[in-house]
Amino acid sequence: MKPHAPRVTGALVFTTATAAALIVAVTAGGAGAEPAAPSPQAAPGGVTYREAGRFTTAGKPRDLLLHPESKNLYVGSDDLADTADVNEGGLYVLNPADGSVRSTVTRIPGPTGTLGRRAVTRIGAALPGDGVVFGYPLRGIGTARTGDETAAGAWVAGATVTDIGPGTGPGTALVAQGPVLAEVDLATAAVRRSLTLEGGDSFAVDAARKTVWFTDFANRRLYKVDTERLAVVATVELPAGEGFGGFTEVDPQTGAVWVGLDNSVVVYAATGTRLGALSGKDLPRAARFDSATGQAFVVWQDAGDPSLPGSDNDGTLTVHRSADLTELVRPVVLPGNQVQLGVASLAVQPGAEVVLVSSPAQGTITRLERFVPPAPSPDPSSHPSPSPDPSASAPSPGASAGTPTGPGTATSPAASPAPAPAGSTAAPGAVVGGTGGQPPAAGPAPAPAPHGSLASTGTTVLSLAGTAAALTLAGWALLRFRAGRPGRTGPG
Repeated sequence: MKPHAPRVTGALVFTTATAAALIVAVTAGGAGAEPAAPSPQAAPGGVTYREAGRFTTAGKPRDLLLHPESKNLYVGSDDLADTADVNEGGLYVLNPADGSVRSTVTRIPGPTGTLGRRAVTRIGAALPGDGVVFGYPLRGIGTARTGDETAAGAWVAGATVTDIGPGTGPGTALVAQGPVLAEVDLATAAVRRSLTLEGGDSFAVDAARKTVWFTDFANRRLYKVDTERLAVVATVELPAGEGFGGFTEVDPQTGAVWVGLDNSVVVYAATGTRLGALSGKDLPRAARFDSATGQAFVVWQDAGDPSLPGSDNDGTLTVHRSADLTELVRPVVLPGNQVQLGVASLAVQPGAEVVLVSSPAQGTITRLERFVPPAPSPDPSSHPSPSPDPSASAPSPGASAGTPTGPGTATSPAASPAPAPAGSTAAPGAVVGGTGGQPPAAGPAPAPAPHGSLASTGTTVLSLAGTAAALTLAGWALLRFRAGRPGRTGPG
């Protein structure tokens, strides 16, 4: 027995184990040997609209128009049922910034010319400079401007007026009396010409293309009417359904017609070709367009019936690129906006920075302002740069191929729009964003490893493996030298 052999053997084991541990540590920690590259900055939480005010100064709002020249917000209103001592019906002119009342038209002519306070249910067109053309039950056509207390108006002969829009010339308006489309004189309400269709009761005017799109929801048809001849030039079949109609609106920029139908919005080109559809759990009840941004805004109202699946009493505002229906911002929840007590309306400020949405059920107009969340600044302390190790025998490995290396690789909301809500349909061609890596600042990137981590530390592993082998051989040599020395039995 050689008493000191265990010491040598133990030293050898320690040396070998130490070298092996170094190899294992580097190998196992290949991916984490240096701090991981910062993750790409996530796109901002999503462009959306936030409530900036709620106006209760205009009774029960039934229709809105933001005048393109005077910038006044015109509100056609009805009487609120819970204020029995006051009749709020009439035409209001509000400051769109804070909802303050600039004037109120309270004296409107009846069928015999008698003035009285009456509900204003539709706003048909803007007058030059300021003022609007509006409709009031049952067959009244009126005009008024900011500062007026009394409206000019007259009653159309025949059936109840179901819709109103701009006429083809000065001093005229187009009206629907059920399936009859007529052009009337504003001052006298005398009918200048008319067209009787197979059915319908509402329409939208495309003045640039001299077209009226007249909707027959009951028979699921859309008629294209040439306003110069006041004649039908095309008929479009609407999708089959239960006949619930929401709205008919024309995008003035493209001429596309948007039809709210049941739980969907169907969109047709100016030629009548179907472009696509949007769908949701609520009822689409109003749409407006902003030519400056090419965006379409749709208000979806809850059915307001707790017995229906999915009914939660909240509506939604959605924003789309009108060219391909892609949803551009996160949907905006409209608490309490339901259809049981009236159909919502909306107005969009040019440039789309501000949207105003009415809720007849609540007697409110909500001012929404566009909100773009700021991109978060990178936190240097969360990803410290590794200090160079002078003793390292291999250069620091680069980032794996295809791995983003820091902020600046995130896509912008414009390149990657917020996802559409469940059930919505966007036309093909929606832009899809992506992220890309950046090469290291200095020197070429190392060739990618088959699976990433080991190849980036291969030089270091081989170097340490060589060192371990040398130590092992030296240890065995020492062992054999000690084992061959005679007469050594005392302490060494």
